[in-house]
Amino acid sequence: MKRVFDTGNAAITEAAIFAGCKVFAGYPITPATEIAENMSRRLPQIGGYYVQAEDELSALHMCIGASLGGLKAMTSTSGPGYVLYADPYGWALGSEIPVVVVNAQRVGPVSGITGAPGQGEFYLSRYPTHGGNFESIVLTPNSVQEAFSLTVEAFYLAERFRMPVTVLADQIVTDGWETLLIPETEEEAKEMGLRIAPRKINYGPEFYPATDEIDVPPVVLGHNTGAACSDWTPTAEGFDTEEVEWQHKHAYRLIYKVRNHKDLITRYEEIDTEDNPDVILVAYGSPSRVLKSAVKAAREQGLKVGGIRLVSIWPFPDEAFSKSAKYLSVELNYDGQLVREVQRAVPKDSEVHFLGRCGELPKVAELVDAARTLINNQPLESIKWQREAW
Repeated sequence: MKRVFDTGNAAITEAAIFAGCKVFAGYPITPATEIAENMSRRLPQIGGYYVQAEDELSALHMCIGASLGGLKAMTSTSGPGYVLYADPYGWALGSEIPVVVVNAQRVGPVSGITGAPGQGEFYLSRYPTHGGNFESIVLTPNSVQEAFSLTVEAFYLAERFRMPVTVLADQIVTDGWETLLIPETEEEAKEMGLRIAPRKINYGPEFYPATDEIDVPPVVLGHNTGAACSDWTPTAEGFDTEEVEWQHKHAYRLIYKVRNHKDLITRYEEIDTEDNPDVILVAYGSPSRVLKSAVKAAREQGLKVGGIRLVSIWPFPDEAFSKSAKYLSVELNYDGQLVREVQRAVPKDSEVHFLGRCGELPKVAELVDAARTLINNQPLESIKWQREAW
């Protein structure tokens, strides 16, 4: 096992190489630029290809082209670039093209503060393109080590579900320095729970089955199969069609191949929830690390507080919110995004509250005080907490 001290960006790079990535195309943007820099150095060492694109739109199109050529591909960006991915992302969803997309979120809107963390693309990662009629797969690391493992997992899921998968990180994860373990043997990889899916080739004649089946090899061009990869609704053979019947079949597949195999995707961690806490803190990414410390501190003060850390956020793990309690969604934004899904998922007799931060993590004491306030049945006004932080 190789042990190093490095950043989340370095972890994502090494994970992509480990998972078999051979092509990276990207455009510089803080805080993801180091991923491109690292890939430009590492890929030539293993016979891969690095391309400096003219913009983010071109970068993802290039990665899709590489994937259609039979190579595993990845791109990375931050919020402003992730928006530009919308058109090619839709193509990859509709034509079922495996590709990994990394989004290192920073505070917004738009360019915001380039060196401050944010969580503003929660819903954008669920609906990253036009038209609807699809499901998304999104994984959210909260550490350098998890940035490695979830990037490997993203490649695995992209192949099995043959679709783009987003690794939704944030600036603290990608820029942060921590100990990183990198497996050097298959046995070490298995011990770490890492899964690798090799690229396969679909020889047809049915390229887009109207079923929820996974592990269908993707379209790879250049093998005289007659495969097609248009962004129009396809027939089973891949030909463009305007028939609504085929649209129904295709939409069913794009939605239910994910929903009906959700157990392969869903990951979350429960912290001290066995005794039905009065308050359950909820977070993903960097704030979830504060959450875990806050739960521990609250318990030491005699407060019955638990936590839920989401590791995968799409498809949303409704099953994690089965307990009746007062929930507090802790997010790196002021508008509240995760909180809306929590409101939808919890039992009807539960309360849901929101505590947002913009560009900086909340403090442990702040979360403990918020939990105490809710336990004492006092109103929690999120804007009050924001002003106190100022």
